[in-house]
Amino acid sequence: MRRILSVLTLALVAAAPAAAQTTDPAVTTPPAPAPTPKVETPKKGALYTQGPSGRYLLAGTWLFRLDKAEVGLTQGFQRQTTTDGWTTTTVPNAWNATDESVESMQGTVGWYRKDFRLPSASKRFGYVVRFESVNYRSRIWLNGRPIGKNTGAYLPFEVRLPAGLLKRSGTNRLVVRVDNRRYPTDFPPSGLSVTGNPTGGWWNYGGLLREVYLRRVDRIDFSTVQVRPVLPCATCAADVQYKVVVRNDSTSAARVRVTSRFGARAVNLGTQLVGPKKFAAFTRTIRIARPRLWSPSSPTLYDAPITVRVGKRTVARYALRTGVRSIKVVGGRWLLNGRPLNFRGVGLHEDSKDRGFAIDDADRRRIVAETKELGATVMRSHYPLHPRMHELADEQGLMIWSEIPVYAVKTEHLAKKVVRELAARELESNILTNQNHPSVIVWSVGNELSSRPGQVQGFYLANAARRAKALDPTRPVGYAVAGYPAAGCQPEYAPLDVIGVNEYFGWYPGPNGQIADRTLLSQYLDSVHQCYPEKAVLVSEFGAEANRSGPVEEKGTFEFQSDFVNYHLGVYATKPWLAGAIYWALEEFRVRPNWDGGNPRPNSPIHEKGLISFSGVRKPAFFDVQRLFRATKQIGGPTGGR
Repeated sequence: MRRILSVLTLALVAAAPAAAQTTDPAVTTPPAPAPTPKVETPKKGALYTQGPSGRYLLAGTWLFRLDKAEVGLTQGFQRQTTTDGWTTTTVPNAWNATDESVESMQGTVGWYRKDFRLPSASKRFGYVVRFESVNYRSRIWLNGRPIGKNTGAYLPFEVRLPAGLLKRSGTNRLVVRVDNRRYPTDFPPSGLSVTGNPTGGWWNYGGLLREVYLRRVDRIDFSTVQVRPVLPCATCAADVQYKVVVRNDSTSAARVRVTSRFGARAVNLGTQLVGPKKFAAFTRTIRIARPRLWSPSSPTLYDAPITVRVGKRTVARYALRTGVRSIKVVGGRWLLNGRPLNFRGVGLHEDSKDRGFAIDDADRRRIVAETKELGATVMRSHYPLHPRMHELADEQGLMIWSEIPVYAVKTEHLAKKVVRELAARELESNILTNQNHPSVIVWSVGNELSSRPGQVQGFYLANAARRAKALDPTRPVGYAVAGYPAAGCQPEYAPLDVIGVNEYFGWYPGPNGQIADRTLLSQYLDSVHQCYPEKAVLVSEFGAEANRSGPVEEKGTFEFQSDFVNYHLGVYATKPWLAGAIYWALEEFRVRPNWDGGNPRPNSPIHEKGLISFSGVRKPAFFDVQRLFRATKQIGGPTGGR
C-alpha cells in the first residue's frame, strides 16, 4: 500500500545530469523581507476518503527557496530556524509551474520547510509524514536531523518521525530538499535532442507536487491492506480475499484484533499477539453469493472499513470502498464481467496552465466530468494518477489503464540490472497502492521502449509481468508500443496479456516514412492481431495537433484534426476483435521546449493534440469524438458467462 522510509532508500548511482546547472545571477535589487514565522497545528482530514485514520493535512503556510547554486547543504538550510532567505508558498506546489524555459525543463534544487505543532502532545502517539508525490529526489530532515530520502515521483512514500527528535509541545521543523534534475536511468529519463535541447514526453515540474500529510499512529499501524474480490464468472459467487498487515509501533507486545465489514456483512480477521516493532498478517476469505457487480454503467461499490483494537480500545481504522468485478483476457478478448470490451478512452496528464502538475480537486472533478461527457469509459496516463482521481473513477464508472513511467528508457540503460529492478519496484509500489480500486483494469509496465525489444527488454517484460501476477493475479498485464509496421511480431511480448499500439498513421511519417500513409492503418492493425491472436490488442494512443482553422489537408488545423479522428475511429469500427481505442489526449499540456508534435506551426511547449485547449476551449474535434464515442457499443454481450 505504501513505502515507509526510516532509513535511506536505494538510489541509483548514474551519470551526471544531461546539462549542468548555472548559478544564480547577481542580485541587483534589495532582497525581500523575510516572512513572518507562522507555526500551525495541522487540521484533521484528507482530500481523499480511503486510507488510515489519523491523517492531518499539512496545508497552510510553507516556506520555500530555490537553490540553483547548490549551497543549501553547506549553508545549513536544513537546520535554519529563522526565515531569512525563504519565501512563503502553499503545498502542493510546482516551483516552475509557469516557467517554460530550457533551464526549467532541465531542473534544479528547491527547499521546502514546514513549521508545525503536533496535534497532540501525548507520548502515546507516534507520527509519520506521508508525501503523495515529490519530483524527483528528496531528502528529509526533522528539527535539523536527517530522517529519510526517496527517489521517484507519482507514487506516495512515508517517513517515520523518530520519537527522540519530536518536540511534543514545541515547534517542529520539517525540511525537504527536492532535486528534479533527471538522469537517463530515471522514470521518465532525461535526454538531449540532436540540437542539444532536453527531451521528454511531458514537462519536468519540480516540487512537492501532491499533498503532504502528518499521520498519527496509536500503537498499531497499517502496513498493507488488500481487499480483493475474485469473481470466476459473471453469474458466480465472489470470494473476497482479505490480507491486512499491521505493525506494532510500540515498545511492548499487544494483543491485536482486526475486524471488517463488507457491505452489511461482518468479517472477523482474528486476534494475534504482536511483538514490539513487529509485523503480523491477518487473512480471511469470505464468499458473497449474489454480488452486485461494478461496471461503467453500474459502478456499485461496497464499503469495507477495517478496525483494529487492542483490548477494548480501538486504535486504528481504515476506510475502504471496493467493487466486485472480473477483468481478464480470454482467447484474445478483453472481458469485463464476461463481456468483451470495445472501449473508447482518453489519455491525460495532470497539468494546469497556472499551477503545473499541482492541480487540485476541482481540476480532477472537471477532468472526470469532461471524460464522461465525451462518452469515454477509460482514462490513461503515463504514471499513476492521484488517489482522489482513482476514487472518482470508482464512483463514476470510469476504467483506468494504470501505467508506471517507464517511458522511452534506452536499451543501453535498461540493460543495467539495477534499472530493471527499480522499474519492477515502481510497478510493485503502484500495485500495492492502487490494487483496491475496481476502476483499474490493467497494470501497464511501460510505454514506447525500443520497438525491437531484444533480449534486454524481454528480460524486463518477463520479470515485470511475473512480479505483477504474483502480487495481483486477477488483473491483466499490459504494455504500450510504438506502432510501426516494420517492427513485426515480437516473441518478447509473450508474457503480456494486453498489447497497446500507439499509432499515428497519417500524422507522423515514422522511420523511413512507414506510417505517413493513413490508408495503411487497417492493414497494420490486422497484422498486429495476427501476431498476437491470444492477446487483447487495442489502440493505446492516436491523435493530431490543432491550433488554428485552415484547409483540411493542412496539418495543425482544426479541420485536419476532425478529419483525422473521423478516419481513424472509422477504421477501428471495422475491427470487431479490437479491445478499445484511446485518444491522446483529452486536454493540452506542456511537453518540452521546442516541441512541435508534427505541427508545421506549433505553439511550443504545448502538446496541442488535446481535444480541449490549455485555456479550456473545446475544439471542433471534441464533438466529432463525442459523437463517435457515444455511438460505439463499448461493452458487448456476455460470452458464455466467462
